[in-house]
Amino acid sequence: MIAVRYLVRRYRRAQTGDLGTTKRLALSSVIAASTAAGVLTVVGLWGLGDQLVAAYGSLALAEQVPNIVLAVIVLGGAYALTDFLGQIIHEVVSTGKTISTHQKQIIYRLTQLGVYSLAGLIVIGLFTDNLGSLLVGAGFLGIVVGMAARQTLGSVLAGIVLMFSRPFEIGDWIEFEENEGTVTEITIFHTRIQTFDGEYVTIPNDRIANNPIIDRSRKGRLRIEVEVGIDYDDDPDHAAEVAQEAMAGIDNVRTAPRPKVVAKRFGDSAVVLGARFWIDQPSARKRWRTQTAVISAIHGAFREEGITIPFPQRTHGARSEGLSVTVGSGSDVTGANGGGRNGDAGAGGDE
Repeated sequence: MIAVRYLVRRYRRAQTGDLGTTKRLALSSVIAASTAAGVLTVVGLWGLGDQLVAAYGSLALAEQVPNIVLAVIVLGGAYALTDFLGQIIHEVVSTGKTISTHQKQIIYRLTQLGVYSLAGLIVIGLFTDNLGSLLVGAGFLGIVVGMAARQTLGSVLAGIVLMFSRPFEIGDWIEFEENEGTVTEITIFHTRIQTFDGEYVTIPNDRIANNPIIDRSRKGRLRIEVEVGIDYDDDPDHAAEVAQEAMAGIDNVRTAPRPKVVAKRFGDSAVVLGARFWIDQPSARKRWRTQTAVISAIHGAFREEGITIPFPQRTHGARSEGLSVTVGSGSDVTGANGGGRNGDAGAGGDE
């Protein structure tokens, strides 16, 4: 038995990718037959043959031989059907771009699960006459399990939906609620992202399915805006032209769409301009690096053109006169000038 299984395994490795449905089914049959022969040999060596025959007679297995044969045929047909459907799915994926390799695996596994479930029901029906009651009991059991693990099942269903809809891919830069980072793992239960601080955040799929997600790298480009204020005495059109020319020569800034500067609002002490530009293959590192270069270039260009960037200023002052405080019965104490009135009041009292 061990020798047969070893030879079959070597043959499979040598023929990887070239085995058809018939060959695979034949190999599976050889493995099953060799395993059965090995079990019977072990039974014979241990002297359990008579006990096995007695058990066979007491269970009336002879009457179930046709059903056993039909069950083997059904299971073998299910295996062949899943393999055939897998080849069809592979051909569809290879000839078109509408289904990704990841989605192909999901479709194949779900198809395999459906075919084997149907085959299992048929096999159970061969050995029992009350399949309806069995299905009703399984239904009640499913309800109980579903109520007890509704959150987990919700995550599983949401994971299946995410795997088919693919709102984001592994490696995408996304923002979800208060978490922002790169997607590192997508499973049927959860999605894991790595933040820019090096932390890993695991999020259940049901939360992702029910909340908005921002994908910054979905289209392969990202627009960034930097706000800058200019003095009210400066010309906004001239400042916008200078800032636009400063952004044009920076690395990682796309030329199409070209950089653009717009006037956004009147601030407390400045006219606020928005410098907008696009980058390719966005990532957090590229974003901050390009944004830093843009700010530096605009600041240098404004300084050369004499354009003022206002900043908050605060003037502190103090009063020169003293502070008077009333004490006692109408007497005044002067804190800064040394107490002229207080001395007069005291002198009058002595008299």
